[in-house]
Amino acid sequence: MGDAQPRYHRVMVKLSGEALMGSQSFGIEPAVVRKIAGEIADVAALEVQIAVVVGGGNIIRGVSAHEQGIDRITGDSMGMLATVINALALSSAIEQMGVPTRVQTAIEMNEVAEPFIRRRAIRHLEKGRIVLFAGGTGNPFFTTDSAAALRANEIDAEILMKATKVDGVYTSDPVTNADAQLIPRLGFGEVLQRGLRVMDAAAISLCMESQIPIQIFNVRKPGIMKQVVLGENVGSWVGPVEDA
Repeated sequence: MGDAQPRYHRVMVKLSGEALMGSQSFGIEPAVVRKIAGEIADVAALEVQIAVVVGGGNIIRGVSAHEQGIDRITGDSMGMLATVINALALSSAIEQMGVPTRVQTAIEMNEVAEPFIRRRAIRHLEKGRIVLFAGGTGNPFFTTDSAAALRANEIDAEILMKATKVDGVYTSDPVTNADAQLIPRLGFGEVLQRGLRVMDAAAISLCMESQIPIQIFNVRKPGIMKQVVLGENVGSWVGPVEDA
């Protein structure tokens, strides 16, 4: 793969907060963060422009906070703050790999990060900096999946790479059904019609409207981000029906 040329030159990576937990039940496992940072740095070495949206589920989710008696809007705000913590941790780890980063937030907190400004974000990407978008969309009731789809549109990303803990989209839950089959290619409409749990419907619809494909893959497999950027058939691909 050393001489291979990347298929995509500007990508959006959606990383779940749970991916940063490793074997823990809560929080951030530094070794796992370093591993993911290394994967991102390897992609950056291909001169690919990379943006990242990271979730906050390893710290708190707005929905779970609501179930514990916190009102939904406050819970979602807490979840947005959790994504900032994760983005700062990942930013630090990436910079230790020798790759410059910038963190931009949808909620202003100028002492720790830049506010999200679209043209500034694109300029950072053009200069070879990895941009981490934190704070979700800045609004309650929207997931970080929706934030990733929104930011992917705003920066004109060529693909949305969803890094998960499973290999891709299955016909049913592979944890509970040993006969579940991986679905390598799907159209946007099929995902919505079948109610497949790829990303939330708002994120899928936004990508469908802008024709931005989504690649779902297991982030725990070494080198897989690089494989996706090089256009290899890994995980599950969701996109325009004529290409599926």
